[in-house]
Amino acid sequence: MTNETSKRPYRTTLPVPGHSEVNLCSVLSLGKDLSKITMPVIFNEPLSFLQRVAEYMEYAKLLKQASEQETPIGRLQYVAAFAVSALASNWERLGKPFNPILGETYELEREDFRIVCEQVSHHPPVSAFHADSKDFVFHGSIRPKLKFWGKSIEIHPKGIVTVELLKWKEAYTWQNINCILHNVLVGQLWMEQLGSLEIKQSGGANLKATLSFKSGSCNGKDLHRVEGFITDQEKKKLLFLYGKWTERLKVCEPSLYEDALERVRREAKSPQGSPGHKKVLARLHSLKVGAFKPSHQDTIDDPSASIDGEDTPLIEDIPGSITLWEVVPRPPNSAEYYQFTTFAMSLNEITPEMEKSLCPTDSRLRPDIRKLENGDQDGAAAEKGRLEEKQRETRKDRKHKKGDEWTPRWFQLGTNPYTDQMDWFYAGGYWDRNYSNMDMEDIF
Repeated sequence: MTNETSKRPYRTTLPVPGHSEVNLCSVLSLGKDLSKITMPVIFNEPLSFLQRVAEYMEYAKLLKQASEQETPIGRLQYVAAFAVSALASNWERLGKPFNPILGETYELEREDFRIVCEQVSHHPPVSAFHADSKDFVFHGSIRPKLKFWGKSIEIHPKGIVTVELLKWKEAYTWQNINCILHNVLVGQLWMEQLGSLEIKQSGGANLKATLSFKSGSCNGKDLHRVEGFITDQEKKKLLFLYGKWTERLKVCEPSLYEDALERVRREAKSPQGSPGHKKVLARLHSLKVGAFKPSHQDTIDDPSASIDGEDTPLIEDIPGSITLWEVVPRPPNSAEYYQFTTFAMSLNEITPEMEKSLCPTDSRLRPDIRKLENGDQDGAAAEKGRLEEKQRETRKDRKHKKGDEWTPRWFQLGTNPYTDQMDWFYAGGYWDRNYSNMDMEDIF
């Protein structure tokens, strides 16, 4: 992580503004797995899915902070904040990343971490990644599935990820939650993260953080809200976590949470039906850790979120809370550039220094992504079609050669010791950069 490129300033914009939103009606069919549909380039953003995976690391400093904590509960709260922070860049990102080509790789090296990703399978599509630093190792694989349900698109980033804190010999595992994109055909597009996120701690006190990502109610009161508890093996509540995955995550003692509930209950003694009583009910609802609706439902019936149509404010803060993570504001020109964060703006950047050592299979070298980034949609579409045809021909050639199975270069299958499930693990050697001595397939 002492690479000179990690110390230079990164770009804060793309070469040209992005394209405008388009209607999806012409390419979508109900219940279809969108990962198996060839989408027109007009729906893409100029990044590979491997580069989107690398966006996990935007708030890698939280894992460093976790490693610096002296208690298991202190470490778990920052790992939970990291898990929530990884979702923040999704907000308003409506462009689809390019599907990685089999054998495609992506690397990112910064002062406090480095990450390498590889597309290890095409059917089903699987992206493996491995990030490390002196404080932690973060690894896993993602098998994305997208389905269209008439009004919405469900994005299921299947796969389990693992954080290992080296100093403490502790591991934390969790499964990514679902993202729902609403009003894809008519109306204003909007998204929500939906589901329950369970982070298990192994090797320490065996604590657990369970976070509920709440569905937005009919008037949007609970949109983006996430809240839950850290508990011990006896299910005793140790800390209360709450906030919004688009903004911040806070933590407080469960007693402070209970005090806030009690204050609302006392205020609820005002005459039933009065304006004050109605507001109190809504505030009480906002403090409750609720369940979430099934992901295929576009609305929820939530009578306490809006009583008699009256708009009431949520309680955004509990006195005595500590902020674990807060989102970095997006650049002023973000809307012109695919709603990219400042971090995302730099992901496809390539410099002369980088070209000297970059792996030939790196996503930055894809001509279709590069052309779209430069505003050449027709050229990007032509290159995308060429690469897809080349990939089909390569598969045919392999089938004709008996025993010539595809083998990932940098990752291998193994059993995750913390989950007992099969997963992809980094095999080593990538950062040695002996690419010239290897039989590198020309995938682009």
